[in-house]
Amino acid sequence: MGVRRGGRSVDRRGGERRDGVGDGNGGRSKSTGEARAPRGPGLGFKALEELSEKEPSTVAITLSTHPALQGILSGTTMRKDLVELLCLVLSKAFRSRTERSTLQHLAGIIKDSEFFRNVLPYYLVGMESEHNLDRRAQYPQHLENILAILSEVLSTFPGSTLQTGRLLLTQLQASINSLKTSGVEINPQMEESLENLQGLMRHLQERSREGTLRSNRDTYALLPTGGDNPAEEEQQDFRTIPIYPTPEEFHHDYRPFLRPNLITQRYTNTHLYLDTHFRLLREDFVRPLREGVQQLLWNQMDMGRTDNPLKKKRFDDIRIYFDTQLVAPKCTHTGLAYLVQFDIQPLKFVRWQNSKRLIYGSLVCLSCDNFESFLFATVSDRDPKYLQKGQVQITFTEESRFKLATIEKNQLFLMIETTAYFEAYRYVLDGLQEQQEDELPFQRYIVECNTDVHPPAYLQRKDTYDLSSVADPDYKDSIQPFHSLREEAWPRMEELGLDESQMKAFQLALTKELAIIQGPPGTGKTYVGLKIAEALLTNQDLWKDRFGKGPMLVVCYTNHALDQFLEGIHKFLQKGIVRVGGRSSSEILKPFNLRELTHSPGFKRSLPSHLRVAYNEIYKQLCQEEREILNQSTRLECSLKGILRECFLQKYISYRHWDSLQELPTQDEFEVWGERKKTSLIMEWLGLGSTTFLQRETENANGNEEAAEEAMELEEDDLIEIAEEADLIQAERIIEDNTDPRGGRDGRKKGDMEEAVREVEYLMLAMNLDKAETWAKQSEEEFQMQRAQKKKMKNKIRKELAKSSTMTETEEDNVLDIWTLSLPDRWKLYRLWVARYRTELRAKVLEFEQAYQNAADRLADVKRHESLFLLKEATVIGMTTTGAAKFRKVLQDVRPCLVIVEEAAEVLEAHTITTLSQACQHLILIGDHQQLRPSATVYELAKNFHLEMSMFERLVKLGLPFVRLNYQHRMRPDIARLLTPHIYSELENHPSVLDYDNIKGLNTNLFFVEHNYPEEEIKDGRSHQNQHEAKFVVALCRYLLFQDYKPEQITILTTYTGQLHCLRKLMPANQFTGVKVHVVDKYQGEENDIVLLSLVRSNRQGKVGFLNIPNRVCVALSRAKKGLYCIGDSKMLGQVKLWSNIFYTLREKNQVGNALTLCCQNHPGRQISASHADDFQQAPEGGCTQPCDFRLDCGHVCSSVCHPYDPEHKKYKCAKKCQKILCNEGHRCTFVCHRPCPEKCPVKVEKIMPKCQHKQMVPCHQDPETFICQEPCQKILYCGHPCDSLCGEPCTINCKVKVNLKLKCGHSQQDACFYRLQTEDPECRTPCNHQLKCGHACHGTCSKCYRGRFHFPCFHQCERLLICSHKCREPCTRDCPPCRRPCENHCVHSKCTKPCGQPCAPCIEPCAWQCPHQSCSKLCSEPCDRPPCTEPCAKTLDCGHPCIGLCGDKCPDKCRICNHDEVTDIFFGTEDEPEAYFIQLQDCGHILEHAGMDTWMDDNQQANEGEQVAIKLKECPKCRTPIRKNLRYGSHINSRLAEIEMVKMKINGQQTDIEKHRKSLQNQWKENLLTNKMSQQKEYMDIKDRLGKSYLTANDLWVVENKMDFLIRVAKLKQFQKENMLLRQTSKLEKYIEEFLHWLNNSHQKFTEQQVFDLQRELQRLTLLTELNARCDKANKRGQSAKIGSEAQTMRKVLEKSGQFTEQDEHIVKEAMEELDKKLPLTGLGISDEERKMIVSAMKMPPGHWYKCPNGHVYLITECGGANESRTCPNCDATIGGANHTLASGNQVATEMDGSQHPAWSEANNLLNFGQHI
Repeated sequence: MGVRRGGRSVDRRGGERRDGVGDGNGGRSKSTGEARAPRGPGLGFKALEELSEKEPSTVAITLSTHPALQGILSGTTMRKDLVELLCLVLSKAFRSRTERSTLQHLAGIIKDSEFFRNVLPYYLVGMESEHNLDRRAQYPQHLENILAILSEVLSTFPGSTLQTGRLLLTQLQASINSLKTSGVEINPQMEESLENLQGLMRHLQERSREGTLRSNRDTYALLPTGGDNPAEEEQQDFRTIPIYPTPEEFHHDYRPFLRPNLITQRYTNTHLYLDTHFRLLREDFVRPLREGVQQLLWNQMDMGRTDNPLKKKRFDDIRIYFDTQLVAPKCTHTGLAYLVQFDIQPLKFVRWQNSKRLIYGSLVCLSCDNFESFLFATVSDRDPKYLQKGQVQITFTEESRFKLATIEKNQLFLMIETTAYFEAYRYVLDGLQEQQEDELPFQRYIVECNTDVHPPAYLQRKDTYDLSSVADPDYKDSIQPFHSLREEAWPRMEELGLDESQMKAFQLALTKELAIIQGPPGTGKTYVGLKIAEALLTNQDLWKDRFGKGPMLVVCYTNHALDQFLEGIHKFLQKGIVRVGGRSSSEILKPFNLRELTHSPGFKRSLPSHLRVAYNEIYKQLCQEEREILNQSTRLECSLKGILRECFLQKYISYRHWDSLQELPTQDEFEVWGERKKTSLIMEWLGLGSTTFLQRETENANGNEEAAEEAMELEEDDLIEIAEEADLIQAERIIEDNTDPRGGRDGRKKGDMEEAVREVEYLMLAMNLDKAETWAKQSEEEFQMQRAQKKKMKNKIRKELAKSSTMTETEEDNVLDIWTLSLPDRWKLYRLWVARYRTELRAKVLEFEQAYQNAADRLADVKRHESLFLLKEATVIGMTTTGAAKFRKVLQDVRPCLVIVEEAAEVLEAHTITTLSQACQHLILIGDHQQLRPSATVYELAKNFHLEMSMFERLVKLGLPFVRLNYQHRMRPDIARLLTPHIYSELENHPSVLDYDNIKGLNTNLFFVEHNYPEEEIKDGRSHQNQHEAKFVVALCRYLLFQDYKPEQITILTTYTGQLHCLRKLMPANQFTGVKVHVVDKYQGEENDIVLLSLVRSNRQGKVGFLNIPNRVCVALSRAKKGLYCIGDSKMLGQVKLWSNIFYTLREKNQVGNALTLCCQNHPGRQISASHADDFQQAPEGGCTQPCDFRLDCGHVCSSVCHPYDPEHKKYKCAKKCQKILCNEGHRCTFVCHRPCPEKCPVKVEKIMPKCQHKQMVPCHQDPETFICQEPCQKILYCGHPCDSLCGEPCTINCKVKVNLKLKCGHSQQDACFYRLQTEDPECRTPCNHQLKCGHACHGTCSKCYRGRFHFPCFHQCERLLICSHKCREPCTRDCPPCRRPCENHCVHSKCTKPCGQPCAPCIEPCAWQCPHQSCSKLCSEPCDRPPCTEPCAKTLDCGHPCIGLCGDKCPDKCRICNHDEVTDIFFGTEDEPEAYFIQLQDCGHILEHAGMDTWMDDNQQANEGEQVAIKLKECPKCRTPIRKNLRYGSHINSRLAEIEMVKMKINGQQTDIEKHRKSLQNQWKENLLTNKMSQQKEYMDIKDRLGKSYLTANDLWVVENKMDFLIRVAKLKQFQKENMLLRQTSKLEKYIEEFLHWLNNSHQKFTEQQVFDLQRELQRLTLLTELNARCDKANKRGQSAKIGSEAQTMRKVLEKSGQFTEQDEHIVKEAMEELDKKLPLTGLGISDEERKMIVSAMKMPPGHWYKCPNGHVYLITECGGANESRTCPNCDATIGGANHTLASGNQVATEMDGSQHPAWSEANNLLNFGQHI
C-alpha cells in the first residue's frame, strides 16, 4: 500500500521519475529553485523504501536511533513522493509493539521538526488542487498514514503540539471533504478515527484554557466511549482501571467492586473471567497500602498531627520509614534509581538479613504532604549492610519521576512500604488488561469449564508418535511408531518404564490439549514430566509450525524446580535451551542462561544490523549521560558517608567562619610543630579529633549496649550460614536477563568503579564511616585508638548525620567564633554547610537525569528485541513464573505452541493466564494442590474470594480429567503413614523405600517430642519463635552429627521465619556447616535423609496459625526419607482434626511422647531419655559418659568420653603435653602432643646484654647481640634533657621538652626544645593587636600577620540591614556590597534564582489571584487591580471543621476548634470573635486576624516633611519576617519590591559603566598576557573567567583590577630579579615574594583599605630589596663589594626587619641608595654617566669598538674593531685583545660603554649594533 516501489514508478508530481531517483542519496531533483531536506548517510529514498518493507518494530528502532532522521525532517520543503514515503514509514513505526520509550523518542523527533510543522500542512493544502486522478486515488491511504502520525504525536506530547495539531486536523478535515466531493472513496474507519482525534483535541483545548494542561507530561489515549451509566463501577471496563492506587482511594471511604473467583461453576464469558482476576489481583496489592495509609492518617489526626507517637506505633498493613530523604541518584541498567536514607532509630531491633522489609521489588510510597500527593517507587537493590545504616536503593515510576523534578531537593518524606512484589503484579495486571478476549487460548476449559477435553489441534493433522527414545532400555528397539489417538496402539507401561498411574499421566499429557497431573510427595512428578517433555521433543515435527518454529515453554514456580527440570531436559537435548529466571545454582545450565547467551561473542554478530546499530547509538548516549551524573552523585553519596574535609565546604562557609575554623585553639598556649598540618580542622571542631574525643565524656549510659552490639557482631561472623528468607524471596524476584550492558558500562568494570569511588572518598572525607582504618589522618605511631572507641565515635557521627535539623541562617549570622559553640550547635552548623553543598550538586545532576532515563528505556527496548531474536530460535525456553510475567510481551511474540507448567498448583491463576499466548495449542499442568497453594497478600481475598486457588486446583474441583500419581519413592513406610489416609486417600510405597537402614543412636526412625513451653512473638513482623524447641533441635542435630552422619544428610525445618534466626544463633559454623536450615514453605520439592521439624506454636490461646492448613502440614511431614523427628505442643495441635488423626497414628507405634530415647552405639545397654536440650549433655560426644580407653600411637590414652565417631582415632589429636627435649639445656617442648615440635628452643632465660650489661629475658636460642634491650635509655641528649627511647633503640632526634624560646621576630614563647637548632622558628602565637585602618584591633597573631607585614583580615560583624531585609554578612566593610544570599523573592509561578543583591527579572505571567467573587487582570509583578476578598472560605479542613480563612487565600493549617487556644490568642484584639477570619503568612507560618493585618499592611508610615522613610518590605508583626509571598497583599509587596529594585540598580552601578570597565580590564588582561609573560600564572589566568561572569558589580571589578595590577607588578619584579641577580642571592627574596603572592591570592582578599595598604608597603619593600640585591651583584662582579658593604648592610637591616615597611623606612633606604649610587655608579665604569657619554663622543668610534678585560677594565680597538693582536691590561696585567678577530679568553664586549652587543669587525654584526641605543 502507499508508495509504489520498483521498476518504472510515477513521480508524485505527475511525470515519470528521473534517472537516479531512488538511489541512496534520496533521488534529489536537479532543480535549483527548490530547497531540499538534508540527507544523512544511509537514510535516503532507497533506504526508506527498503525500510518500509520491514517489520514495524524494526522500522521503529531503526528510525528512532538513526542520526540522519533529524536532518531529513528538518527540511522546509520536500517532494511529494518523499513526504508520502516518510509518512508511510513513520506510521508503520507507530504500529509496532515496541516499548513506549522508543515510540516516545521518535514522536519527540517528529514534533519539533519542520516536516511536522510546515511540510505536512503544505502537503495537505496541495491535495485540494491535485488534478491527476491516479494520485487522488492514492490520497486516502496517505491521509490514513498522516492521521496515525498525528494521533501518536498528539497523545504523547499534548502540550507542545496543540497548535500544530489543531492546524493539521483542520487541514485533514478539509482535504477529506475535498476528496469526497471529487468522488474519491473515504474509508468510514478513517472518518471515525478523525472524529475521535478531534474529540481529543477539544478536550486538550479545554484543559489548556483551564491552565491544567502540562506540557509533555500527561499522555492521552483514544478510548472508546463508555455505556449509558459510566458512573456505576460494575459497568467500568477493567481495562480503564489504573494499576497504581489513586489519591481518592487513600482519602475516601473507598469500597472497590470485586467478584469472587468461581470455583463451582463456569464463567459466563471471557470478559467476566478476565475482569474478575484483574480486580482481585489489583485489590491484593492495593488494599494493604490503602488501609495502611487510611489508618496512618486517622492516627495522625487523632494524635494532634504529631508524628512522634507514630514511631512507636505498629501498623498491620504497612511499614513506615520516617525522615526519608534522597541521598544520590544511581545509574542502573534499567534507568535512574535513587539511594534514600531513612531514620534507622525506630528500627534498631530489625534483623535486616532475615527481615522481609524492603526486599527487591517491594512497592514504597513517599509523601511529604500527608498523602495529598505521593510518589511510587520499587526497591531496586537491597544490601543488609546499608539497610543497617538506613539506606536502600529505589526506582521511581515514570509518573513519579516527573513529579519528583518539581519537589524541593532537601525535602523529607514519610515512606511507607507494602510487602507485595509489585513488579510481578504490574506485569500480570498489564497482561490482563491487554489480553484480547478472542485471543485467550483454552477458553473451552478455563472459562466454560467443559470436561470433554480435545486432543491438541496439531494431532488432528498427524498423530504418529515414536517413543523409542523414552522407552525402557530393554525395549528400545522393539517400540515402533504408532497412532497416539488410538488407545490400543500404545506400548505397554513396562516397555516405557512407568508404573500404572505414571502411564495414565503420560498418555493423558500427550493426547489431550489440556492435561492435569497431580503428584503427591515422592511420586516422581518431575520424572514423569521429563518423560513427557522428552517424548514431545523427540517428535517436534508433530507440533512445530511449517517454518520449524514455535518453542516449548517450561514454567516453574521456583528457580530450584526450573533448574531440576531443565537439567533433566539437557540430558537428552544438548542445545537449544534458554533459561530465563533468577540466579541459577546449576553449572550445567550456566551456558544456557539468557544473560550468558546474549553476552556470548557470537551472539552480537548474529543480530540483525538495525539492532546492532541502535544498541551502539543509544549506548553511547547512555554512557555520556552516566558520566555526567556519576561525577556529581558520587560526591552526593560521599557527603553522607562521613565527615567532609573542610576544603570541600569552604565555598559554603561564610568568610568569618572559615577564618574562625582556621583558628585551632591550643592547649597550654603552645602546639607541637607540624601537628596542625596533620590535624583535620573540621574533625577537631566537631570534637572528633584524636586529642579531643577521648577527653570528652561520651554516652556512658550507652556503653554497655554498644559493647553488647559489638559482641553480637563478632558472634555473627562465626555462625552457620542460613539461607535467609529475605535472600530466598529476593532470589525468586530478581530475573537474570539481557539487561546488563555488555562488558561493563562505558568500558569500565565494577571494580574500577569501586576504586574510583574509593579515591573520591579518600579525597573528600576526613572520616569515612565505611572504612575501619581511616582516622582523621593520624598515623599509628602518633595515636592508637582502640576499636571500641572508634566504634563509639562512628556511632556518634552516624546519629548526627542522620538528623535533619540545621542551624538557620539567622542563627548562623549571630555566631562570631564557631569554636565557642556547643557540640550540638556545631553539628547543626555543619549540617547546614553540607545541605548547601548537596543542593548545588543536586541542581547539576537534574540536568542529565531525564536524558539518562530516556536512553535507558530505549536501550531496554533494543535488548527486548535482542532477547526476542534469541528466544524465537530456541527449542526449549525455561522460565520462572516471575520471569514469564516480566517477559510477557516477548512471549506473545515468541508464540510458544506447547507449555508445561511445573508446580502449577502454587501459581495464581492470573499468572498462568498471562503465560499463555494465542498460539498455544497444548497446556500441561503438573503439581499438587494438596501441598503448597499460591499465596495472596490479603487473607480475606484468599478465603472469601478464593484468590489462593490456582487454575490447577479450580479445574480439578470442576471435574476436568486429571491423573494422580500413586507410588511414592521417597519416605520409609512409617513416615508415609502420616499422609495416608489423613491427607491422600491412597498412596502406595515403592519397593525401594522398604530397605532403608535404621537411624544410628536412636531407638526409632520417627518420633514426635511433646512439650508445653510457650512461644515468643518477634518484634518485627508477625513471626514467632520457640527457644525450647530451637535448643532441643540443635542439640539433637549435634547428637546426630556425632553418630557420623554428614551435615549434608540433615535438614532442620521450621514453620516460622522467626525461628530461623533463633536456630542460627545456636549453631556455630565450625560445628554445623553443611546442615540445611529452612522454613517449610521454601523446601517444597526438596528431600533429605533426616529431617528435624520444629513446629514453634505453643500458646494459651490455642492459636496454631499455619499449622491448621493441610497443605503446609503435608509438605512438612513429607520431606524426610529415612528419619523424621518433630517437636511441638501436641496438646494444642491435637485440637486440629488433621493433627489429631496424625497423633492417633503415631501412638499406635509409640512414636510420640515427652522424651526421645538416645542409644549409645558403643554401649547398647546405656540409654538416655531426652526431653530437653540439657539432657543431651549426658551424651556429650554422642555416646555415653563412660571414658574412651583407646591407646593412641603417641602412647597417651584417648582423653575423651565415649564417642561413636572416628572409632579408629585417625582424626583424633592428642592434647596432652609433649615430653620431647628440644636443647642441650634439657628444656622440654612447650607444645601439645599433636603439634610438630619447634626447630629452635623458645624457652626464655635470663641473659646479659653485651652492649649495656642489662639483664633481659631472651629466648634460649637467640643471641643477645640481636636482642633489643627493653630498659629505658639512660643517655642525656645534646641539649641536656634525658632521652625518651628504649635502651636498644636509637636515641631521640627531636627533643620534645618544652623550653622558653627567643624567636627571630623578637617575641618569646614556650615550645619544643629541638627548635633551638632549627633554622625555621615555630609559629609565633603572640597577639598582634595593631590598630587597623578600620579602627578595630587586629585579631591575628605575629605569625599570621607575617610579623606585621600583612595583617589578618578584620571580621568585626557589620550587622547593617540591607535593602533586601537581610543583614550584611560581609565582615567590617565601609560600604556594604550587594547581598550574596540566594534571592527569596518568589511568586506562585516561579522563583528568582539570582543572588539577592542582583536586580530580579519581573514575572510577566498573568496574576493568579482569582476567586469566585473577583479577579485581577494585571501581570504577576504589577500591583493588583482588585481589592482583597472578605467572603469566608467555603472549604472544609481535613479534621472536618470549616476553614477559618478567606475566599481566594490559601487555607490556614489551623482550626478554630482543634487549635482553639492558638487561633484565639489575642494580638490585634479581635481574634476571639466568632466571626473572625484569618490570614496565614506563607513566609513564616504565623496566623493573623485579617482585619488587623489589612490595617497593618495599609499603614504606609507617611513621613513628615524633612523626614526619611526606610524602603523595605513589610514584616510579620509577630516575628519580623519580611512578607514576600502572599496573594492577598501582593499589591503592597510588588510596590515595595519595585522601589527595592531601583535601589539595587544604584548600589550595583550603571550596567553600561560596568560593561565599559569590564571590557577595558579584559583588554588590559590580553595586553599583559604577552608583554609580561603571564600565561604561566594560574591566578592571572583565572581572572579571565571572573571577567567573563554574566553579572559583575562595580565592587567585583575593583577587586579584579587590584589583583591584576599587583600580579603584573610582581611579575615585572621577578623578571628584573632574573636578569640582574645571581641565583644564590634570589632564594631569600623568592621566599618573600611567595609570601606576598600567598597573601594576594588568599580567598579573603577583598582589597580593603588596610589590605591594599599592606600590599603596597610590602611591594615597595620587595622592590627596594631587589634593587639593593642588583647593586650588590654588580659590585661583586666588579670586585667592589667591600666599598659598599656598610651602606648595603644598613639598608638590608631596614628592609629585612620585622614589622611593616613604613614610609620612614622607605625614606631611609632611598637616601642610602643614592649614597650607594655615588660610590658605585650604575654603569660599573667608575665614572658618571655624563662622563661616559663625553668619552664615547670624543673618540668618535661607531658601536662595537669598546671591550673589557677579564677583570672589567675597559679598552678600545680602533680600525675595524676586530682583535688582531694581544696586549697586557695596564690596570691588572691581564691579557687583552686577541688574534684573527677572536678575543682572548675572558675578554668581552663592553656593552655598558656604548650599548653594543657585538664586536664591530663584520658588517652584519655592525648592523645589529646600530639597532641599539646608547
